[in-house]
Amino acid sequence: MSQDHGEDMKDSDATRETSGGMTRRSWLTAAGKTLASGAAVLAAPAFVRAQGEQPLKLGLVMAKQGVWTEQGEMIANGVKLALADAGNQVRGRRVDLIWYDEPNPQSAQQNMQKLVDEDKVVAVIGGTNSGTSLAMASVANRAKMPYIAPNAAARELTGSSCNPYTFRTLAPTPVTCRALAPSLLAKGKRWHFLVANYAYGQDIQRSMSDLLKEAGGTMTGADVSPLNTTDFSSFILKIRQSKPDVVVLGLPGGDLSTFLKQYAEMGLKGTIPVACPIIGDSDLWSISPDAATGYYGKPWHFSSPGHTPAEVAFIKNYTAKYGKPPADKAWIGWFAARGLLEGIKQAKSTGGADIAASLETVRLDDGAMPAYYRSWDHQMVRRWTVFKVKDHITDKWDWLDQVSVVPKNPADLDKLYGTRQEIGCNMPPRQA
Repeated sequence: MSQDHGEDMKDSDATRETSGGMTRRSWLTAAGKTLASGAAVLAAPAFVRAQGEQPLKLGLVMAKQGVWTEQGEMIANGVKLALADAGNQVRGRRVDLIWYDEPNPQSAQQNMQKLVDEDKVVAVIGGTNSGTSLAMASVANRAKMPYIAPNAAARELTGSSCNPYTFRTLAPTPVTCRALAPSLLAKGKRWHFLVANYAYGQDIQRSMSDLLKEAGGTMTGADVSPLNTTDFSSFILKIRQSKPDVVVLGLPGGDLSTFLKQYAEMGLKGTIPVACPIIGDSDLWSISPDAATGYYGKPWHFSSPGHTPAEVAFIKNYTAKYGKPPADKAWIGWFAARGLLEGIKQAKSTGGADIAASLETVRLDDGAMPAYYRSWDHQMVRRWTVFKVKDHITDKWDWLDQVSVVPKNPADLDKLYGTRQEIGCNMPPRQA
């Protein structure tokens, strides 16, 4: 289990300066001498007033190693910028961010428990993938700790495994599949599936195959690859032989990049379209423009029209700080953190139950329609966008053309995200 604190950890209380420039250690030494002379009765209250309340601690559990490292760093960067936008404070108290690793579900779970038991955080943002997010959600429920999963797509998180303390920012897989399916059905109704052997990949195959069946289509093949596959040639040969109209992919970031490179090397780029309900910019940027291809769903894109003033400022600040525009993963960290800070600000206290209750009422400016967490399943409800990789990429960072934004009508948001019966969330009452 990694116990490394992130670079944003503040100095310890022992060396932190008081408002008068004196360190806590120096003050304690002086106070001890004064107390010995019997004259320190009023000194401590004055010091407490000068110091103000103790900082609020927020936990961050994001990948620092492995296939999800780049996504973890981008999400963390977005969280940090949201804190900077807020002046690194909320409710008049400074906010300290504590960042631990998530190399696997068990370690993510252990590190979140450490944030609860030892670091005494008031809320946690974490999870670059569905496996670690589901593991942390169980800690959130048991510890009554407000938890926001910014990047998990598996339906269970806000479905059968929902709980009163877990909130999800990214759209779940069935939503992203519903948004993407019309563009793929226009290409044809013979699809070949290749998904990774974990919750996210399996969910894509289940959701997309159901939509294909409803449309009267057929499946030409369904292959499952291990995580971190380095050679997709055997799978690509099957695709070449089955000659589908579309290849539906359910691969995580690093695996998707590897597949696209080999797909181009084996001459299939431009012959059979590929598609994935969710992609990250970093997944495309890690390959050459010559290999990039496909139809993809994304929650946000830096060059899309209609950004809010806050997003325009975020894009400007992120680009100035990191030398490139923000990827969707950086945005989702920023957006999730903004929602959490607003929830803490509006809560009656910094207790877990009060923050969770407040998150259910937060409304975030998201352009044409506000974004919010539904009270009965804690899924963030907002529009979803479908993109196509440009036929001719001329910009170093902007590789995508917008195809559609779903839904057009705000009244259709609940339909896109599903009814209570479809979602299967039976959330028990929240216990403080």
